[in-house]
Amino acid sequence: MLLHIGIDDTDSPEGGCTTYVAALLVEQLEAIGCRFVDYPNLLRLNPNAPWKTRGNGAICLRVYASEEKESEIKKAVIDTVETNAEFQCDNTNPGVVFHIGEVSAEMKAFYNDVVQTIVHLEDAERLIARFSASAVAWKNRRGLIGSLAAIGGTLEGDHTFELLTYRVPEKRGTHRMVDGDSVRRVEETIPETFNSVDPETMQVLIAPRGPDPVLYGVRGEAAEAVLEAKGEIAVGEPVERWVIFRTNQGTDAHLARSYQISDLKPRYPSIVTGVVEGGCRIIEGGHFIFTIGDGSGRLDCAAYEPSGGFREVVTKLRSGDEVKVAGGVRETEMGLTLNLERLEVLSLAPEQKLMNPRCPECGGPTESMGAGQGLRCKKCGHRGLDLIKVQQEIPREIKLGLYLPPPRAERHLTKPLKRYGKEKVGAPARVESPWHGEKEVVLKRRDHADNKHEN
Repeated sequence: MLLHIGIDDTDSPEGGCTTYVAALLVEQLEAIGCRFVDYPNLLRLNPNAPWKTRGNGAICLRVYASEEKESEIKKAVIDTVETNAEFQCDNTNPGVVFHIGEVSAEMKAFYNDVVQTIVHLEDAERLIARFSASAVAWKNRRGLIGSLAAIGGTLEGDHTFELLTYRVPEKRGTHRMVDGDSVRRVEETIPETFNSVDPETMQVLIAPRGPDPVLYGVRGEAAEAVLEAKGEIAVGEPVERWVIFRTNQGTDAHLARSYQISDLKPRYPSIVTGVVEGGCRIIEGGHFIFTIGDGSGRLDCAAYEPSGGFREVVTKLRSGDEVKVAGGVRETEMGLTLNLERLEVLSLAPEQKLMNPRCPECGGPTESMGAGQGLRCKKCGHRGLDLIKVQQEIPREIKLGLYLPPPRAERHLTKPLKRYGKEKVGAPARVESPWHGEKEVVLKRRDHADNKHEN
């Protein structure tokens, strides 16, 4: 039988990780006799969902297995979730969905809805019952939403890969011993990886900062690229296990729906085309705000302080510029605000300035002779009624095109500029070995890593 296992909402801000549950299950399911038909899928869901824990990621394991093993498989999954989920957190509500057979069009549509809108538990339960999927849930059962969405997210369109390494238990909660120089070399020498380093600050981006079990995660266009990167990254602590995931990260999967301003809804990832009204204003905290209109309403767009140089692009916009903006919609006391994740400048309004003309006699520059006294040529002294200030168009400091915040300010789903033109279609024909491993207790490249550890 073809079995899909969706799991979500096992982590919390204080620890845990749903991908780690997947990593543990990979080994158990292979021991039971399951054959993986795809890399474990890591599906990032709507990053604006109010009940998300951290990265709002769900996972799906897709395997062929003997029907006689079904009960053993389900027991292994449920036991692993119960052992590793962060049940003490009020906002952690795990869910597991098991589905046998092909994934229906309705399930695929449900995945898109969960990534791009806000859906509710009743929607998930209705589909689970309709397609005879079996489910197990804890506490308020909300994890069923992401679990079912993960099954529907078959990643037949664009996708990327992430290799995640995990720490041994005694190291969790301590400073991560990842050599920054080795990560910077990976960014330079393996072009199929992305977002390992922030180009503005040279900050290393692959190691999280919380108490979860992840040591680092390296992202790339292919499984081979992230596996090669793993061989180059120096660490100063043991690696308990590692897994390559196929994922929707870096694909803009959430930014797929365009709206008029009057139709926007809070927490929906949205694309809006409009015309800039007025200039940029800076609010407390170093956040830059500008307003657009589209005939149906007006919308504030925000570039927040962590977006660094991206804010400077916003300051160069002028009234009359046509732009396409994309990001999550937030409700404020002043109305709706779009948190900018992407800005495309479609057309630029001409900008003019009153300028002194050139001298009609000699072509020299002209200057004012004082209030109400007209102009004269600095070179030949010519003066006359023909010397009056004229409107001249001045070059704009911004060009047409696409602008994104730097990688350190991008969300998991945001497609970086480096990925444009590299979009993929279709799942891999097979899972290439090696794609997971365990118990790497020997420190890698210790001669490089001893004195250069950073996260």
